Amino acid sequence: MVRQLGQPGPRPAGSIQMQLSGRGGPDPGRHRRFSTLTLRILAPNVLALGVLVGGIFYLDQYRDGLLDAKIAALQSQAEVIAGALGESALTGPEDRRRLDGNVSARIIRRLVAPTLTRARLYLPGGGMLADSRQLVGAGRQVHLRYLPPADPSDHVMHFFNRIYDWLLPSLPSGPAFPPYQERLGRGLSDYPELTVALSGEVGGAIRTLKDETLILSVAVPVQQLRRVVGALLLSGDSADIEEGVRNARLAILQASALALTVTVLMSFFLAGTIAGPVRHLAKAADRVRRWRGRRAQIPDLSRRHDEIGDLSVALHEMTEALYGRLDAIEVFAADVAHEIKNPLTSLRSALESIERTEDPGQKRDLMAVMAQDVRRMDRLISDISNASRIDAELAREESESVDLAALLETLIAMRQSATATPGPKFELQVNAASPILIEGLPSRLGQVVDNLVGNALSFSPSEGVIRLSLERQGGMAQLVVEDDGPGVPPGQEEAIFERFYSQRPVGETFGQHSGLGLSICRQIIEAHGGTITAQNRVGTHGGARFTVRLPLP
Repeated sequence: MVRQLGQPGPRPAGSIQMQLSGRGGPDPGRHRRFSTLTLRILAPNVLALGVLVGGIFYLDQYRDGLLDAKIAALQSQAEVIAGALGESALTGPEDRRRLDGNVSARIIRRLVAPTLTRARLYLPGGGMLADSRQLVGAGRQVHLRYLPPADPSDHVMHFFNRIYDWLLPSLPSGPAFPPYQERLGRGLSDYPELTVALSGEVGGAIRTLKDETLILSVAVPVQQLRRVVGALLLSGDSADIEEGVRNARLAILQASALALTVTVLMSFFLAGTIAGPVRHLAKAADRVRRWRGRRAQIPDLSRRHDEIGDLSVALHEMTEALYGRLDAIEVFAADVAHEIKNPLTSLRSALESIERTEDPGQKRDLMAVMAQDVRRMDRLISDISNASRIDAELAREESESVDLAALLETLIAMRQSATATPGPKFELQVNAASPILIEGLPSRLGQVVDNLVGNALSFSPSEGVIRLSLERQGGMAQLVVEDDGPGVPPGQEEAIFERFYSQRPVGETFGQHSGLGLSICRQIIEAHGGTITAQNRVGTHGGARFTVRLPLP
């Protein structure tokens, strides 16, 4: 049997390491000479290509397959030659036939000449009867062949050959084979495969020359019927295999160089389409943070229709919301200062007047005015504090499922129990077969309903009716609060939701309301994704109608 080739040992795993260094904190305003995002895109692509190419570059299995194929071809050729010798090169009596040297030499010369293999025929005693190296060379002529002109691509091939020769020592070596030595008189003791062949089996061996070229040899028995009359040793080198492996590796190296070039260019292109716009957005965001006077603009990349475009739209909307919030804070601060200044001015005037009068009645009136101003300031400060906490509370607290019908019933019951004097009646109508549930903060939604009911109570006559209705409309829950009061002044349907709106019923004590109730209602409803509107009822009784719409889950 042909001895199987040894398998190479475990290969050391290669690795490519790349260290990205940077400062502790990013500075969007500082332009980097080389984007770290580019490196992060480039490194995995190059690393993946390197690992793939490195794995393909180790062509040990390909080389082993070629060696096995050549050994099989040597065995087939040796069996053909041995069969021819066993049929045509025997001489002598039938029971003592032996190989004829001249006939064997002619057969070997004819069958080995088309190939580059070497054939040696040995007798059972170990003596060599014929050697193709001495037979085939006679009578050959020398042919002159002109080389083609130099190809410009040879310079490229020379470059890749130099790279290959540089990489070759770092590649893992195959299994170690015994060295091959050529000397006269070598026989059975030098070629163990001959002993196997003379015993009637097929033997093979692999040996190594000094230049790492392998010598493959196959020994087959030459038989007359079942009697072994000699052994044929056929051998050839692996130069063509090494050349094929080298050419395959060079082809892989060229394809890898092309793939690496394309990978690097595509990585830079991809990084440019990502890192560049992100850098512009980061600089714009930094300008928003640093600039004090004018508004900084966020680049509009919405036409990209990708995540970068979505990011630019989100940053633009966030910046506009930020500027809107800053404007609202500025207006709110001015309104607060104005509203607090009024009772402070009244207090100061009352204090100056009380110092100049000796009339006990006037002093009592002035003290009453001062007490009223203090209560007004206390009311203002409480409502202002409540309004300023709403946004933070809505963003911080977890929403939960709220049953609007149950919430309305609870608030109406609380209002009825808290009112000692007769007043407007309440009517609640829920047009739904199942509970109407929404996601939100129960306390804040209850505050909205309480403010609307309180507003209706302050405008409705004592014999009036406050009507509340709840129903589903599409994907929204709609709550309507109606009263029998004078209604909303024409043209003021939106103004009544502004902060410190001061349109109050005739005869109401001044300072009991801060004008923030409806403004807080709109703030809470919009934070829940809903809307609140005001209009006048149509009919003989008149009155105001407030409509609240909240999204259903």
